[in-house]
Amino acid sequence: MMLLRWFISKAVREAVAMRSHVQRLISAQRDILSPQAIAGVTVAMDELNIALAGENTGKIRIKMEELDFAAEKWIKPYPNAAWRENVEVLLVALAVAMAIRTFFVQPFKIPTGSMQPTLFGVTSEPDFSRLVGEVDYASADGLMLNDAEQSRLHNEADRLQKIQNALVIPDAWDRIQEWFHGNSYVHFVAPTDGKIEEVFPPQKFLIFNIFQSFTFAGEKYTLWFPPDFGESDLQHRAGLFPGRVYHQGEDVIKMRVSAGDHLFVDRLTYNFRKPERGDIIVFETAGIPEEMRDRYKIPADEFYIKRLVALPGEKVQIGNDRHLRINGQRLDASTPHFENVYGFNPDQPPRDSQFSGHVNGTVSREYNLSLGVPPLFPDEETVYDVPTNSFMPMGDNTCNSLDSRFFGAISEDYAIGKSSFVYWPLTSRFGWGNR
Repeated sequence: MMLLRWFISKAVREAVAMRSHVQRLISAQRDILSPQAIAGVTVAMDELNIALAGENTGKIRIKMEELDFAAEKWIKPYPNAAWRENVEVLLVALAVAMAIRTFFVQPFKIPTGSMQPTLFGVTSEPDFSRLVGEVDYASADGLMLNDAEQSRLHNEADRLQKIQNALVIPDAWDRIQEWFHGNSYVHFVAPTDGKIEEVFPPQKFLIFNIFQSFTFAGEKYTLWFPPDFGESDLQHRAGLFPGRVYHQGEDVIKMRVSAGDHLFVDRLTYNFRKPERGDIIVFETAGIPEEMRDRYKIPADEFYIKRLVALPGEKVQIGNDRHLRINGQRLDASTPHFENVYGFNPDQPPRDSQFSGHVNGTVSREYNLSLGVPPLFPDEETVYDVPTNSFMPMGDNTCNSLDSRFFGAISEDYAIGKSSFVYWPLTSRFGWGNR
């Protein structure tokens, strides 16, 4: 009955709110208030409770005024009460948000392409980052490379340049539509002849890139709110290599960036059960053995997302047919959660960002894959024993995934949670159904 009256009567709602507020103040000041003060306010609250039990709105209003008078008389005033109230509300909201993040769901952004095409990392068109460390636009011909290597590098640079030249920047309305699909554009044209002299790191506020600057022909230029470029920064993705010369009117930066998938990580499930094979899990890179982190330059304070393929105590092999063997049993498309991973055409070679099964060293050498030979699985005869209380995660894009084939098993203690819901961008991967 009281609940129904609360909905239909404004006086009842205000009285209940006032009573709760005064009760909170009494609880907060109980250790500094005199017994007389506590008794005075308590009596007024009791009388308001009696009035609330009846149906006389006028009497409720009178008892509210009496409680207000008693509270002002006996409860000690707080300085800057309005500010204090707002700060308390903010702190409670932050505490609730942190609790939800810690125990229930946590937002996560996929920076890399190791889970493509199940879940996408940040990609760009064109992407010059694969030339990083290989080609120097100022003196590429002077590198200690043989003719074939130099030819390959220059051919790749020419290919990327053709992609850049062919890219069409849409008009404002189309760009807005594409933004909802996670696509954004960056464009800068050389105002005069000159070269890239310096590229500064992005300036951040919290998790957002606010601006990034670079110098061209002696002038400093700033890009406000540059896109998030994941594992590779703007300098490398856009080909802003110091020393590269441009002519007036030439495109210095011209690229389309597709945002990585943003999803919620379920942090609750693993409090009630162990991770299971096929789960898409998020784990702390601190769980990777230190010597392996050093070898592959993996920071210890990041999170990776991969598919769990092997459980504690299991024996793992990767066949030349690109299928995992767990304790001698071959996984295939009938294995739950591996329908897509093993749904590839065995007559087709493994391809980046396509479901191609799992690649061992023999296959990697056969097709000269860019990631190289995974040292823990050089051939199909090699068996890896997963230690107790550990698991093995591997990316669905094993042509381009730094995973347990390289750094080994991860302790279960470093599992954060499992992929739950993709909330951005609004693509076919939006929602719950990503497996």
